[in-house]
Amino acid sequence: MESWQKKIMPYVQLMRLDRPIGILLLLWPTLSALWIAADGMPDLDILFIFVMGVIVMRSAGCVINDYADRDVDGLVARTVNRPLATGALQPKHALFTFAGLSLLAFILVLFLNTMTILMSFVALFLAATYPFMKRYTFLPQVYLGAAFGWAIPMAFTAQTETVPVIAWLLFLANILWTTAYDTYYAMADREDDLLAGVKSTAILFGDDDRTIIGILQATYLLIIILIGNQLEMDLVYYLAVAATVGLFVYQQNLVKQRQPAQCLLAFLNNNWVGAALFIGIAVHYVLI
Repeated sequence: MESWQKKIMPYVQLMRLDRPIGILLLLWPTLSALWIAADGMPDLDILFIFVMGVIVMRSAGCVINDYADRDVDGLVARTVNRPLATGALQPKHALFTFAGLSLLAFILVLFLNTMTILMSFVALFLAATYPFMKRYTFLPQVYLGAAFGWAIPMAFTAQTETVPVIAWLLFLANILWTTAYDTYYAMADREDDLLAGVKSTAILFGDDDRTIIGILQATYLLIIILIGNQLEMDLVYYLAVAATVGLFVYQQNLVKQRQPAQCLLAFLNNNWVGAALFIGIAVHYVLI
């Protein structure tokens, strides 16, 4: 049993299944989109496929991220114990795992309509290329927002075979939100990233990081309020928005001193932002 655990645990760590925060940050906006697209509870088969797809594609994204960063992770304190950095797994293992996960995700999407299948190729492209962006641009967090957010238009095509304006507003809001919370994440690694020669919004924003994150958060809130107005959401939705305001204020307070541990706490706190908004949306459709 111990030998089996030793063999499997590096793969669990490679896929980050021991750290489900990424799954949750991807899952909440996906569920919100599904509920809005369906005007309530989505079809159960579509719901199952998207939940499984979120888990599989987030895992695939982590695998290809570690492959891309295999020569960098050993230089960053937070990532020095990742399986490729320690030698517990070899790069070929990561590539095989990524290929297997991508195939599984494609099998899942084959049970959906043609439009959603075609859009899944964009999702794969975004997931596969995101990890390499930090070598070429200071905006990999924006790219991550697009990669994470692509499930939103896919949710609409799966449920309705259309991508209305409201879907693109949700997609835009997700890019802003992801850029904000992943900048917190990057702030924790800023000094190590500078030494390793990789780029991030935390490095780009410099001493203005908290201010720019605040602007991103405020713009996100404005779009979320606009979406609520367009969908004629009731009070419970706006209570969720109010909770989000409180969470954003809390996060800003956490990172006042820009301590890495506090920046990571601010990043993790965004799970509750996604959860609050989804609960507001789901309860609205229960009450109408």
